[in-house]
Amino acid sequence: MYEERNKKDLEKRLKRIEGQVRGIQRMIEEDRYCIDILNQIIAARAALSRVGMAILKSHMRGCVTSAIREERQEQAIEELMDVLSKFAK
Repeated sequence: MYEERNKKDLEKRLKRIEGQVRGIQRMIEEDRYCIDILNQIIAARAALSRVGMAILKSHMRGCVTSAIREERQEQAIEELMDVLSKFAK
């Protein structure tokens, strides 16, 4: 599904996000300034969104393209629209 290089990149990004979330937890435990915590949450959400977009791009290039070739485009488009509506929230 993913090229090995892309998979490694996604894994690296997710590890970084995991570290950010742990950092946020630590900030809360240490009673850090609310705005600083919120800024870290914003950064983590943005990073997670970028990972999601990378996976979406890969899905469109791979799975959706295959579905179109196999004449399953309606199913693929419906599935894609469903996930996009959830992703956009």
